[in-house]
Amino acid sequence: MISSLAQAQTKIGVLVPDSGPGGLFGPSARQAAELAAEDINAAGGIGGAPIELVFADVGVPPAQAVQSVQRLWRGQGVEGFVGMHDSAVRAALTGQFKGEVPYVYTAVYEGGECAASTYVTGETPAQQLDPVIPWLAENKGASKWYLIGNDYNWPRDTNAVATGYIAGAGGEIVGEEYVPLGTSDFDASLVRIKASGADAILVTLVGGDSVGFNIAYSAFGLPEQALRVGTLIEENTLAGIGAANAAGLYSSMGYFANLPNDAAAAYVDRINATFGDQAAQPNGLGQSIYDGLVLLAAMGNAAGSMDADAIASVADGTSFSSPRGSAQLDGNHVAQSVYLADGSSGSFEVVASFDSVPHGVVCN
Repeated sequence: MISSLAQAQTKIGVLVPDSGPGGLFGPSARQAAELAAEDINAAGGIGGAPIELVFADVGVPPAQAVQSVQRLWRGQGVEGFVGMHDSAVRAALTGQFKGEVPYVYTAVYEGGECAASTYVTGETPAQQLDPVIPWLAENKGASKWYLIGNDYNWPRDTNAVATGYIAGAGGEIVGEEYVPLGTSDFDASLVRIKASGADAILVTLVGGDSVGFNIAYSAFGLPEQALRVGTLIEENTLAGIGAANAAGLYSSMGYFANLPNDAAAAYVDRINATFGDQAAQPNGLGQSIYDGLVLLAAMGNAAGSMDADAIASVADGTSFSSPRGSAQLDGNHVAQSVYLADGSSGSFEVVASFDSVPHGVVCN
């Protein structure tokens, strides 16, 4: 038992989007957090003390999210945070935390986060695209790429990285464009895609925009011309797109609900058994909260403290297991397995697995 923690209940802040564009993922993230807390406490908690989850809605503008988190940190004695939210909120929070509290960020993101005492379990562009683009070139003949995304940093930074991988696989960019969040009319974009002669589309659209684009893409008859691959197309988005519109649609992520391993199957079974008819569809964004909590607990136990500096001294190399499989912290990011899944049937079927993919982030 670790004396600095023993017998004191440890409050952990869980930051999820209950509102805003990411609100779709709030229920699955909360349920993932509850299962993680159950597992952590069954194994002795952190330093022998049970953890208590304290939630905050961060599907709001960054300034409002910061106010909510400050109340948890300074007002309620929260000792560590795990968050799945957008990058603007992450940047605002790291500016407030200043390395004084351990913070695990779990969402798919653009890479490059090096703030002190910030740890990232979310997939980076290097992990999602470095192995996948060559696979699609070799197995599906993808060589002429059109890049379409929403107009903010995650799509732009992802596509900047993708350009190098496409060139390395012998391909070329035949078009690139960005549309505002909330776009519903993609007709002009689809005309340009058709005229470009593209045989592969990299989709970095978010939520409803991705759904609308992919439905319209099918209506234009473009699946016969070019496959699509997305780095933020999970089960909820695929359900919105529908099987009728999913021919030749792939997704690259670190988790799918039907991953072919016992841990993934057991996780889905537990979600259904625990929450019954209120069970949210498991997906990579929601499930990522489980990973973040398990990693934070592992680091706290290794450090013998929730002190940010103590955790920083032992964090590198921390390993943990989750429904995704085994993973290990490399620096402040996770080297993890990534899967390419075909959604053509209306549900995902993993067609390629890539183990322990480097995150590609270098922090000085």
